[in-house]
Amino acid sequence: MITVGTLVPYLAAALAVGAVAVAVSRRRYLIYRWCAWAVGVPLVTAALWLGPAGAAAIAAVAAGIAAVEFGALVRAPWPDRAALTVAVTALIGTAWLSPEHVPHAAGAGALLVGTVPVLAADATGGLRRAADGILGLIWLAPLAAIVPLGAYALVVFAAVSVGDIVAYVAGQRLGGPRLSPLSPAKRWSGTLAGAAAATGTLAVLGVFHRGLPTPLILGLVAAVAIGAPLGDLFESMIKRGAGAKDAASWLAGSGGLLDRIDSLLFALAIVLLLA
Repeated sequence: MITVGTLVPYLAAALAVGAVAVAVSRRRYLIYRWCAWAVGVPLVTAALWLGPAGAAAIAAVAAGIAAVEFGALVRAPWPDRAALTVAVTALIGTAWLSPEHVPHAAGAGALLVGTVPVLAADATGGLRRAADGILGLIWLAPLAAIVPLGAYALVVFAAVSVGDIVAYVAGQRLGGPRLSPLSPAKRWSGTLAGAAAATGTLAVLGVFHRGLPTPLILGLVAAVAIGAPLGDLFESMIKRGAGAKDAASWLAGSGGLLDRIDSLLFALAIVLLLA
């Protein structure tokens, strides 16, 4: 069984290797990325070490920030952003305190975000506002999976992060066919290299030799190799539709939190579906 404690040495080593690599590259973009990891990895690790309560807390904070960023992307009024924040954080709280009622919390959240534009009597933009709210709820709901997954959520986070940076570097170096018009800078070479690196990270973290159930192993591999790049493209689609380059600008070198967890959201969803 994988625990947070067994992952700490590997995560510390990864941060150390990453520090050397970005220092050699001298690329400001990568240096900013590493700084974000240097803060985020210990924070997430400490929260998950505390158990379900810590997992729920870190997931709720991430959900609140992401909900506000999503609302800004789709230009939702502040009542809509507040409703989405309440709906997602309530879903996470339910996953912690009463997991058997998660479907009820999801339904109540959908009613909440759909009712706000109705109460505002928005006859012209109400449909779009309601649709955006439901989309935001569905997109951010996988953050609730951090609570039951615990250490395995940290495994997914680490593997997706490694795969993301390898995909970026390999795509830049190797070139080749473009992955999708949704993100013209991404290449198939980078995506395949990232998937291999993410799967290799799972192997280093012990996913393949700790007697884990086969569905969980398959779910983790599919999550980091397939779900992560799909999540990246999904956010690219939303940003293109919104005419925005980044979800926000407060996170140096990374835009916003959504720009950092877009791959993680789809990966967590796939783990839940398959495992």
